[in-house]
Amino acid sequence: MMSAIGVLIGLGLAIFLIIKKVPIALCLILGAVVGGLCGGVPLEQTIDQMFAGVKDITPAILRIITAGVLTGILIQTGAAETISAAIIKKLGRNNIFLALALSTMLLTAVGVFIDVAVITVAPVAISLHRRYRIPASKLLLMMIGGGKCGNIISPNPNTIVAAENFKVALSSVMAVNVVAAVVGLIFTVTVIKWIYKGTHDGVLSIDPESVDPEIDNRRLPSLFSSLAGPVVAILLLAVRPIFGFVIDPLVALPVGGLVGIVCMGRTRETLSSVSLGLSKMTGVAILLIGTGTIAGVIKASSITGIIVGWLSASSFGETLMAPLSGILMSAATASTTAGATIASASFAPSILATGVSGVWAAAMINSGATVLDHLPHGTFFHATGGTMGLPFRRCMALVPYETAIGLVLAVMTFCCYEVVKLF
Repeated sequence: MMSAIGVLIGLGLAIFLIIKKVPIALCLILGAVVGGLCGGVPLEQTIDQMFAGVKDITPAILRIITAGVLTGILIQTGAAETISAAIIKKLGRNNIFLALALSTMLLTAVGVFIDVAVITVAPVAISLHRRYRIPASKLLLMMIGGGKCGNIISPNPNTIVAAENFKVALSSVMAVNVVAAVVGLIFTVTVIKWIYKGTHDGVLSIDPESVDPEIDNRRLPSLFSSLAGPVVAILLLAVRPIFGFVIDPLVALPVGGLVGIVCMGRTRETLSSVSLGLSKMTGVAILLIGTGTIAGVIKASSITGIIVGWLSASSFGETLMAPLSGILMSAATASTTAGATIASASFAPSILATGVSGVWAAAMINSGATVLDHLPHGTFFHATGGTMGLPFRRCMALVPYETAIGLVLAVMTFCCYEVVKLF
């Protein structure tokens, strides 16, 4: 068995290289090799463990690639814009913060990547910033908070891979986090909105002509047709808990996307939409290969046993293993997807051995992975800040508030599990 110290050295090297802007997948692969060698295992055996880790998450990678069909169609056709614009218009001027958070939450919940959801809603936020002089950083914080809430109830890569590693239905993992997501949304638009005052930094270098939604004349689909694809996908995923048989996400998500593009009358854009979606998933798939390698090394080491020993001293310790592993791995990788992948692949056997059900274990890891996925050594930090033209120091000022939102989500999922255990 590999020593825990050796694996931590490899993980530390990976984090250092990520901070230095080396491609994340390559950092994780190199960290896995170094971790195995420093852990006292020969190179050949280390590589075997890395292959085993990748093999374990291959089904999840296939599901994520096919999920790109739905994602690409929502983005390419303008369906995502239609959904967000409808919410903002319906809620009106007096509920700007709720409208932005809810829009980003719902876009993420139906399968749009959280950073893409923020980018989609950002033009409206920038327009509101200019019109009402609301601090751009505060508007961004509302969108990020809403996106985090949607991310734990979505058919996005982090949820798919957690469900796959625990061998449970994706729809079940999405469903049990609904309460946590709603509480997180309320927390974002009440507590966070109240305690964070913001400044007027941001949106200084962005061309108004490129972001004002009022000058976008391209034909957008109706709200009904825009919602058709996500609704069909979610209904297909819900077939198992309702009727007792399984429609795999590998089928449900692409079918939902294709139904949506037919309802929108945009079938001519099918190939370009699918290509767009697959191109966005390619980077995620490569990232997951890297996370699989280091997850395989962690799983083969003594580190899981040490953590179990530490947590067993607390009455809640064994249950806390799921959210804590998600938090730690998201901090290491600054990614919800990578954090959920490494945590679920490495700790699933130990967590299940404590008696926690697979559905709740996956849900708690998924929520935990939102706590520190916004750290500056990840892409999310820079992608979201760039949409609002915020300088680095202003993005750093948002980190404690984003962390608070993630903690609320993780704590609420844990509390819901403890309540369910009583019945």
